[in-house]
Amino acid sequence: MKLYNADCTTLIDELPKASLVITDPPYPNGAGHFLDGIEAAKEFMAKYRCDHWMIFWDEMETPPVDLPLVAKHIWHRSNTNRPDNYEMIYEFHIDGKKRASRVLRYPVIYPGLTGCYEAVGHPTQKNRKLIAKLIDLSKEKGLIIDPFFGSNTTGVVCAKYGFDYIGIEKDKKWFDIGKAEMENEINQTKLLL
Repeated sequence: MKLYNADCTTLIDELPKASLVITDPPYPNGAGHFLDGIEAAKEFMAKYRCDHWMIFWDEMETPPVDLPLVAKHIWHRSNTNRPDNYEMIYEFHIDGKKRASRVLRYPVIYPGLTGCYEAVGHPTQKNRKLIAKLIDLSKEKGLIIDPFFGSNTTGVVCAKYGFDYIGIEKDKKWFDIGKAEMENEINQTKLLL
């Protein structure tokens, strides 16, 4: 497990090759969150080499990954009544073999919503069970990288299930919160052993 408080585009050449990149980078979604990071997200996806990607992204534009698109999963955000209660997850793989696209029904994690004990206040925090399901669908066993970790949900899931992980987050506030969340999961896991 390794965490970087940095702009991921400055680390591209230093990062080892991952088995899977799973990330929810800033993207043009109309919600106005983290707009200044969209170009960095596009640059990272275009330059970093990995054979398998799962990326939350806008449904009107395909992420700029130079691999075959093998599935388009839909996260059905089951506890919202908004008309846009879904989010696209694009899966790319070097083998080009089509996978079944899944509708993944998991609630939004946000403070104040019923049952959101894991909420840390990040406006686009993902559900831990959703990330665990995506990792399971990927069937990858090696290093997982999240270059835009936000609240570090992917890191928490990797800590819980024993996956090797590198997380990168530019914003110091979210880096500190995400690091604490992952360390808490590591400590909880140790207590259970």
